[in-house]
Order: sequence, then structure tokens, then C-alpha cells
Amino acid sequence: MGTDAKVVVRLTVAERFQLEGVISHPKSGKDRMLLKADADGPGWPDSQIATEFNVSPLTVSRLRQRCVWEGLDVALVRSKPSGTKPRKLDGAAEARLIALVCGPKPEGRGCWTMQLLADKLVELKVVDTVCDETVRLTLKKRT
Repeated sequence: MGTDAKVVVRLTVAERFQLEGVISHPKSGKDRMLLKADADGPGWPDSQIATEFNVSPLTVSRLRQRCVWEGLDVALVRSKPSGTKPRKLDGAAEARLIALVCGPKPEGRGCWTMQLLADKLVELKVVDTVCDETVRLTLKKRT
């Protein structure tokens, strides 16, 4: 077993068989990393696994922890990002925004401002509320 491993992974025969079955249909290297980390198998240290799979040792350590604390199935599945909010402007709303920008200019104005665009999206009931910064960032990524 590796000397730098703080969490020891011990796979059962069934778990090892499951991982070896996944390897024949590879989606990620997590399954192979866990097989290399198995204390009853090769027992590679985190640094060696990280070098072999071109990831950081912290990634390997977190994978070990998830396998031991939450189970094998949870460790193999990519976790959803925590703390992220859904986008205010989805694809359809972005399309409406771009159509507004490309369309005629507002009356009495030379061009659209971010605040005018945000107000128009609310007026057209594309979204309930939206700030001008969201409009700016959405247009910035599209230019």
C-alpha cells in the first residue's frame, strides 16, 4: 500500500469485478485509479496514481475518500457542482436578446444600452427579472 494514502481503499471481490467490467467500457479513469489504489491489489500511492493518470494527487485523494466514505457507486459518478445557480438566460432567452440587439434601435436612442435590453426582456416577459450585468456577460460571450 502507498505510504502517502491517508484513506485506505479495500475493494471487495464484487466491487473489483464491477470495476474490471467497467474498464472494458471505459468512460473515465476513476475505475482504473481505484483498482490501482486497492490495498488488497497493487496498492499504489497517490503520487504514483496521479503520475500514471495525469491528474493531481489531490484528485486521487478525493477519489479515495469518496469511495471509502460514500461508496463505490458514488465515487464513480461525477458529482454536480455545489453552489452554482441556474442561468438566468437560457438558450431561448439568449436568442431573443440577440434578436433585440440585431433588430431596430429603440425610439429616441442611438443604440441599445444594457439596462434598456434588460428592461425590454422583462417587458416582453422573456424573464421575470434580469440585471444589466447578466445581459452584458451574455452578449460578451456571443461576440
